[in-house]
Amino acid sequence: MSGTLVSSHARSTLTSLSTELALATSKRVSVLTEGCLVPLLPGRPIRDSTQSPWNGVYLEEHNLGAIFIPEHEHATFVLHLQLNQRVHMDWHSSGRTGRQITGAGNLIFVTPGTRDQLLFHGPSRRIVVSVDPALIKQRADDLELKCMPDFDNRWAFQDDQLRLLITEMEREMSTGWAMGSLYGDSLSTAFVIALVRKYGKAVAPDSPQLKGGLSPGRLRRVLSYLHENFQQDIRLGELANIAGLSDYHFARSFRQTTGATPHQYLSQIRINSAKSLLLRRYWTVLQVAGAVGFADASRLSKVFRANTGVSPGEWRGGA
Repeated sequence: MSGTLVSSHARSTLTSLSTELALATSKRVSVLTEGCLVPLLPGRPIRDSTQSPWNGVYLEEHNLGAIFIPEHEHATFVLHLQLNQRVHMDWHSSGRTGRQITGAGNLIFVTPGTRDQLLFHGPSRRIVVSVDPALIKQRADDLELKCMPDFDNRWAFQDDQLRLLITEMEREMSTGWAMGSLYGDSLSTAFVIALVRKYGKAVAPDSPQLKGGLSPGRLRRVLSYLHENFQQDIRLGELANIAGLSDYHFARSFRQTTGATPHQYLSQIRINSAKSLLLRRYWTVLQVAGAVGFADASRLSKVFRANTGVSPGEWRGGA
């Protein structure tokens, strides 16, 4: 009998590990149905964030018809952002049922452990976001909360800040993350911080939150790293580690000190370097773009014009 118990325990452990591995490696916003990991929404997404710089945040964009999503269990935090078209939606969870008429900008927010089913009575276009609970915990720690916040499920609500952040993440996704990892990291950090601050229910911080900017020594080390490595695809975590701060505290402190976000500061370094290289008239704009860290000539041109008011070619002609 003890052998049976050990075998049962071993099978349970293996099942748990397999589920965790599947969740970690899944390329879809996924849920558990009858013990199996399956995509939350049917069909192939219009686009997804498989190649994104984000860790712990995953996006899909879908065009859906009228569909029924059978009962499933969430292992992550999941948000839907409806992009267009009024649609009747029914939801059922924990013995409760509701019906909403939703339109563009409507959000759904569902927490890990929730078992629910959904019925959309008509077509809709939507972005679905999955957030790893470990990332929520990390951002709660950044805010110095005493414990992991509790969250309530929300089946129909509006939030302009979340809507703008999700649509900007989708825009970056549609361009292949043309702004780079540093910008992408900043977006995902702002998004998760907004979730925790606005919808997390937790006790007060253990201690007063950090205020003020970076110390001169920390700022010097970070700026030195940026100037030495601006051609690379720099991550927010790299800069935060150099400063000895969390991603969130570093991004906030850097802006307080310099008046610019880390990505804005990096872009300015790249533009200044591009100006020097454009004086070498035998270099093409594409060559300059690659040399200073831009994905292509069009990306350099867009950022260059935003900073100077003219294109790289026009600047070169007037230099």
